[in-house]
Amino acid sequence: MRANRGRDTTPELQVRKALHAAGWRYRINYRPLERDRRRSVDIAFTKLRAVVLIDGCYWHGCPEHFIMPKSNRGYWSAKIARNRERDAETTRLLRSEGWLVLRYWEHQPAVEVVADIIRNLEARRGHT
Repeated sequence: MRANRGRDTTPELQVRKALHAAGWRYRINYRPLERDRRRSVDIAFTKLRAVVLIDGCYWHGCPEHFIMPKSNRGYWSAKIARNRERDAETTRLLRSEGWLVLRYWEHQPAVEVVADIIRNLEARRGHT
């Protein structure tokens, strides 16, 4: 379990590199919630109040790629269900505090993710 990264995963690094190359500056592993300082987001654009979360297919139960382990199914089923509940709760809390929440799966191509992020940020910039 120690080898599982909580930050700086390959999909995150690809997205961050492309965003930086496109001229966007951001905070990483940022804790945007005043009420719950334990929750962090992968990428935060603080002035625009926008956050990006890139969820791993296994740990967050991707509907396309998640395969339940054959051993200890009860544990893993509960673990993935709780992760998904926490993801939904985090999204709800962030939105309630005025943040734009952009969530992506690790299997989505970085080029497409970055294009969507930039489109959303530019739209948000036009409204603030």
